Amino acid sequence: MRSDATTVEEYLESLPADRKEAIASLRKVIKKNLPKGFKEAMGYGMIGYVVPHSLYPAGYHCTPELPLPFMNIASQKNFVAVYHMGIYGDAALLDWFVDEYIKVVGKKPDMGKSCIRFKKPELIPFELFGKLASKISPEKWIEMYEKMLKRK
Repeated sequence: MRSDATTVEEYLESLPADRKEAIASLRKVIKKNLPKGFKEAMGYGMIGYVVPHSLYPAGYHCTPELPLPFMNIASQKNFVAVYHMGIYGDAALLDWFVDEYIKVVGKKPDMGKSCIRFKKPELIPFELFGKLASKISPEKWIEMYEKMLKRK
């Protein structure tokens, strides 16, 4: 469910009440914990947290005029999603997240390579996403990203 919103506020206003509350809470905890240097922006129809061109002039390799994506939150057709590229690129971080998620929620997360899905927004472990957001600085993400590009 891709949004045409051009601002975060417009995106939030377009959501149904239950999704709006969940996305707003995720946004709040991510912004509170995200290391300095990341910038909030709309991208790919979702709220995103990116490394701006001022820190990484090369931008995203697929579309260099866009900043380097790191984390996104979105209301999809059947679920709320959190996308975190760090868990895609760092096996130790993925293992940490899954272990902590199981401790907090009591079961494994419903996830893809970088996507964590929630069919019931009330089950989102907000504080855990705050901890996850705090784990990687923009500089560390750039380093990880460039290593991944070299492997391809």
